[in-house]
Amino acid sequence: MAKKAAQTPDENTLIDLSELFKIFGDSTRIKILFTLLQGERPVNEIAAELNMTQSAISHQLRILKTSRLIKAERAGKLSIYSLADAHVASILSQGLEHVNE
Repeated sequence: MAKKAAQTPDENTLIDLSELFKIFGDSTRIKILFTLLQGERPVNEIAAELNMTQSAISHQLRILKTSRLIKAERAGKLSIYSLADAHVASILSQGLEHVNE
């Protein structure tokens, strides 16, 4: 039995999907996401782990947060970052699986 072809989403959805994939086009953002896959972290820990400045990490975190790939919660004066949901982990896992085939 032939598999039914998926219907092409509307133009706005395709644009949103294209923008999402652009976010994954930067290796620093991918590194941050993989760091957060291991657990929530404040910006200073992410910066130390990736051997980058807090300013550079903060810039990328803003992009990831705007794209709803991560979320931040306040803990006193610190913002603690984590992946937004299980979909982000799934995208990372499937992408890694694909490139390792």
